[in-house]
Amino acid sequence: MSENTDDTTPNDATLPGSEEVVSDPEELEMAQDFSRSTAAEIPVTSNGDMDDTSEHSFNLELKRSVPGGLGLSETRITHGFDDGKEGIFEATPYQGDRQSAQQRSGPVVLSEEPRSTAVEKFELVRRWSLNTYKCTRQIISERLGRGSRTVDLELESQIEILRDNKKKYEHILKLAQTLSSQLYQMVQTQRQLGDAFADLSLKSLELHEEFGYNADTQKLLAKNGETLLGAMNFFIASVNTLVNKTIEDTLITVKQYETARIEYDAYRTDLEELNLGPRDAITLPKIEQSQQLFQSHKEKYDKMRSDVSIKLKFLEENKVKVLHNQLVLFHNAIAAYFAGNQKQLEQTLKQFHVKLKTPGADAPSWLEEQ
Repeated sequence: MSENTDDTTPNDATLPGSEEVVSDPEELEMAQDFSRSTAAEIPVTSNGDMDDTSEHSFNLELKRSVPGGLGLSETRITHGFDDGKEGIFEATPYQGDRQSAQQRSGPVVLSEEPRSTAVEKFELVRRWSLNTYKCTRQIISERLGRGSRTVDLELESQIEILRDNKKKYEHILKLAQTLSSQLYQMVQTQRQLGDAFADLSLKSLELHEEFGYNADTQKLLAKNGETLLGAMNFFIASVNTLVNKTIEDTLITVKQYETARIEYDAYRTDLEELNLGPRDAITLPKIEQSQQLFQSHKEKYDKMRSDVSIKLKFLEENKVKVLHNQLVLFHNAIAAYFAGNQKQLEQTLKQFHVKLKTPGADAPSWLEEQ
C-alpha cells in the first residue's frame, strides 16, 4: 500500500490579502496574532456599530496640525475612499466664510472728519458755557450792587423814552381798534334801519314821505360811516406797523446791545481781577488771553452801541413823519363825518390816498367756490 505525499502540510496557512504562503508554524501563529490585534483596535459599540471616538481624536490631532492662520470653521476635511486614495485627508479653506472672516479680521480705518467735528462741537459748547457763566455772574453781581456797570446816560435815556412811547402807542392802537369795531356795528345797524324805513315807505302810503326821508338819512349816514371806517382802518394799520414792526425791530437791536454790554462788563471784570493778582509764568498767559477776549467784546459793544444810536435816530424821523400824516387824517375824517360834510370826508381820503373796499369785495364769487 502506497501513500501519496504532497509538498504542503496541514499546518500551512494563507493570510487573506497576501500572496505569500507561510509554511513555518511559528510564522503562521504570528500572522494570526497580528490579525487579531488589528481587529481589536477597531472600536465597536454594543449594537455592533463603529464608534466615532477615534475619528474625533483624529480631528483633534488635525486641528493641532493645521496652521494658525486657518480656523477650524474655515477648514473642510475630505475622507477619500477612492481607489488608490484610501486614508488621504485634504484640508482646504472653507470658501463660504472667507469673506466674513476677512471682514472680522480686517483692519478698521477711522475717519478723521467725525472726530474733528466732535472736537469742534465740544469746543463750541465749552465756550458757550464759559460765556454764560461769566454773564450770569455779572448780572447777579450788578443786581446785588457789587459789580460795576458801564452806562451811556444819553443812550439809556433814549431807550427808556422809546419803551415808554411804545406802551402809549399800543394803548392808542387798542382804543382805535375798539372805536373801529363799535363804528362798524353802528354802520351795520344804520344800514339795516335804512332798509326797514325804505320797506315801510313802500307799504305805508300815508307815511311814505316820512319813512322815505329817514331811509335816505340812515343810508347816507351808513355810507359816510363806511368812509370814516376806511380812514380809521388805514390809521390803525399804519400805527400797528409803526409799533409792532418798526419800533419792535429797534428794540431787538437794543436787546442785542444790552447783551453785548453785559459780556463786555463781564470780561472787563475778569481782566481787572487778573491784573490785581500776581504776575508770573502761569498768570501772564491768562492775562494775555483775557486781554484779547476783552478787546474783542469791547469792539462788539462799540459796534452795537453805534447801531442802536443810528436806529434810534432813523426811528424818530420815521415816527414823526408817519404819525403826523396819520393824525391829520384821523382828525379831518372825524371832523368831516360828525359835521355831515360828505365832500370834505371824501376829499380827506383822496388827499391821503386811502382806498375804500367795496362791500363784499373780499367774499369769493360763486364761481370761485366751485
